[in-house]
Amino acid sequence: MSGQSLSGRTALVTGSTSGIGRATAVKLAELGAHVIVMGRDAERGEQAVADIRAGGGRADFVQGALGDARSARDVARRASTAAGGHIDILVNNAGIVALGPTPGFPEETFDAVFGVNLKAPFYLVGELAPAMAERGRGAIVNVTTMAAQLGIADAAVYGASKAAFDLLTKSWAAEFGPSGVRVNAVSPGTTRTPGAEILGDGLDKLAAQSPLGYVARPEEVATAIAYLASDDASYITGAVLNVDGGRTAV
Repeated sequence: MSGQSLSGRTALVTGSTSGIGRATAVKLAELGAHVIVMGRDAERGEQAVADIRAGGGRADFVQGALGDARSARDVARRASTAAGGHIDILVNNAGIVALGPTPGFPEETFDAVFGVNLKAPFYLVGELAPAMAERGRGAIVNVTTMAAQLGIADAAVYGASKAAFDLLTKSWAAEFGPSGVRVNAVSPGTTRTPGAEILGDGLDKLAAQSPLGYVARPEEVATAIAYLASDDASYITGAVLNVDGGRTAV
């Protein structure tokens, strides 16, 4: 980025106690934003806040588990309070990766995936975007996945939930753009995070299929998220930025 500062802005990053979310929280804080770290694990959340503060940034932690409208509204309320009254940047990063064949896929797992990956961010945006629109400025960045664009065996449910998220990104861009709120998405490829550990050696095998051929670090994805949240991307909305080593290009 060309030195854009996020000083004076507040940011809520869901699922930010580890992985891409944590790296994003750190990056936004480095750019000057007051970051609200949010996640289920209090110990990891407080450690993330402590690390950001040790680096000279400003952060607070809100504990919560997203999964439905009620939890989303609760997180929105508490995060806004912790941020001093409003949220300027929302990064919808919290998600569930659940893999398995279609026959016999547990209904409770299906519902949990769509609850966390789609329903919760839908209602979180419903709570926070109107206030952004009233102020005439805001940025929302959704974290999706290359599995939303590719047919991957055993990833039907996960990919479908994120493909719907891609469409929500475009729908929200149309809905809130006239009020000055930009909505974009980042679509990561293979990234070395705790959530990707379920793939085992498969992570490296997937990465080998991309032109760049390696597994990304969370910080590489966080940089793209921060770009879309910043004024450097002031004329970008409704876009899905692939950060996948070129995997969806071939």
